Order: sequence, then C-alpha cells, then structure tokens
Amino acid sequence: MSAARMLTGDRPTGRLHLGHYVGSIANRVKLHQRYESFFIIADLHMLTTRNSREDIDQVSHNAREMVTDILAAGVEPDRATFYLQSAIPEVGDLNTLFQNLVTVPRLERVPSLKEMSRDAGKEEMPYGLLGYPVLQAADILCVKGQVVPVGKDNAAHVEVTREIARRFNHLYGEVFPVPEMIMSETPTLVGTDGAGKMSKSKGNAIALSDDPATVRRKVMGMYTDPSRVRADVPGTVEGNPVFAYLDVFHPDRATVEELKARYRAGRVGDVEVKEELVGALHRFLDPVRERRARFEGQRGLVDELIVEGTERTRAEVRRTLVEVRRAMGLTSAYTQVRRRAERYRKAVGTPA
Repeated sequence: MSAARMLTGDRPTGRLHLGHYVGSIANRVKLHQRYESFFIIADLHMLTTRNSREDIDQVSHNAREMVTDILAAGVEPDRATFYLQSAIPEVGDLNTLFQNLVTVPRLERVPSLKEMSRDAGKEEMPYGLLGYPVLQAADILCVKGQVVPVGKDNAAHVEVTREIARRFNHLYGEVFPVPEMIMSETPTLVGTDGAGKMSKSKGNAIALSDDPATVRRKVMGMYTDPSRVRADVPGTVEGNPVFAYLDVFHPDRATVEELKARYRAGRVGDVEVKEELVGALHRFLDPVRERRARFEGQRGLVDELIVEGTERTRAEVRRTLVEVRRAMGLTSAYTQVRRRAERYRKAVGTPA
C-alpha cells in the first residue's frame, strides 16, 4: 500500500443531510486527500433494521444518490473507491471468522445498538444488529483500513474493530493494522424540531440536495424558544436549534455572537435570526448544489464509479481472505485432507 488507508461510508437509506455532513462528511472531504480512501455503501448493515423487499429494491437508487451527495460535498472521484457491500460475499466469510473473537456480553455493552433497535421500532434486537460491530470490523479490516473517521455515535463500534484486530493478531500472527479513529470536531447536529439528532426517518433533516425553497421552508419552520411569544421577550440561545446551526454554518462569528446577545436581551425576532440562517445555509449549499448538478449531468458516471470500485475492492478482499485463512491454518487443513484423498484415489484406482 502506497498510502495509509481510510474506510468510511453509510447505509443506503436515502439522501444525506446536514447532520451527516457535520458528523462525518466534512472529515472525509479533508482526509481523502491524505489517505487512500474506500467508501462503503453498507447495504448489508441496512438489513439489520430495514430488510423488507421494498427497502432492498431501493438500494441501487439510494446508493446512487448517496454517492452523488458525497461527491457534491467535495470528495473527488479520482481519489475515492466506492463499493457496494453486498456485492463482495467474501466480507461475509471474514465476518464469520471474526464472530468467534468477541463475546455476546461485549457486544451488548455497545451503547448505540439498543438505540438503533428502538429507533427502528424493534421489540427485540435482531441477531444481525447485535453483530453489527463485527460486520463493521470485517468491512474495515477486509481492506486493511488504518484510519476510520467517526462521530461519537460510532466510536464504540470501531473500538470493537480494534479489539478484534488485536485478538486476531495475537492468536494467528500480525495480519491486520489496528485502525485509528479520527473523531469529528462537531457534536451531533440536532434536528430542526429540536427533538434529538437530525434523522431522515424523523423528518427533521435538511438534505444536502434540498433546493433553496425547501431549505427556506424548513428553516422558517424550525423549533426555537417556545416561551418566547414576542420579539421583545428575552429568549434562550442554549439548546435552540437555529443558533446551533448558526454556530456550525455561519462563517462570521461576530455576527452570530451579536445575534445571540440581542436574542437574550429581547432585541431581535425569530424571523430575523432565521433569515440569517437561511442566508448562511445557501452560501454553504450553493457550491454543493453546483457540484451535484455537474455529476448528475454525466449520466452513468456514478454507476461506473460504484462498479469499478466494487471490482477493485473485491480483489483486495480476496487477497486479505487468503492471508487470513493461511494465518489461521484453515488452508493447510483442507490441503492435508485433499492430499490424503488423492492418495486414496490412487490406491483404489479412482480417477481424480
């Protein structure tokens, strides 16, 4: 490998939003210039919470939209390898081998799994969801990923990967790097309704692909301070989604601090503050929209990137699996049995 490798990606459940940008994409845009970058379209992970035939039928469309969003956000296609997880069955083989290197109680201590199960409306946690971090370890280590950009929600998952890599190397010899986590600098972005993090399923998200009119409508309908009935009533800035977004997306800190002071003093209305946010989001999203239009204008390009990346990644994973099986002794076990069978066939005169 000529450069350290980065593995990152998303589940193909729809278009990406500002929460994705803050939590991971901004990091990816910076890091993909430094690292050899693999972007997984994690449709097998999607099945842990969304596995109807209708969900699966949407994978190809959602994969295309997701990759387009990532490119629009600033990732350069010649510096990224995009691949579809389910098109590489060897990852499942590695997942099976890794399952024996971690215990059920260890997986039950991963805090986000129960939240994922609850958000998906599951009364009981599926086996596949409990094993989500193990499959994620297979995703990262199958390409020998050395760097994983993560938000705080996913850090515990990647820690399982680090433990599995160390455990495998201890038992069978040095095969895998122990990946390092690069944490997002920005905490989870709250949804426009002020109730929990931004989420496609909760309908409280602003998509990277939203047009100006949609962004304006969503911002003007944002939750603010419910106790503030008039502009001359002092308002609360802390926990107010409009100001949380201004902190992230407005480039002029002095303007934001002035708005906060006026809001606390009851000298500015919600409409004026929201108008300031609309302008900030348009300045941020306009270049994203331009890049998206450019990539959408090249029909078939995104599909080609996914196919080319999947074929390249599968070749990498096959090499890794050969190395893993050899290190574990699984290759020699079957070789020994086959040689005895060949000697038996010769002895009894059976054609090979």
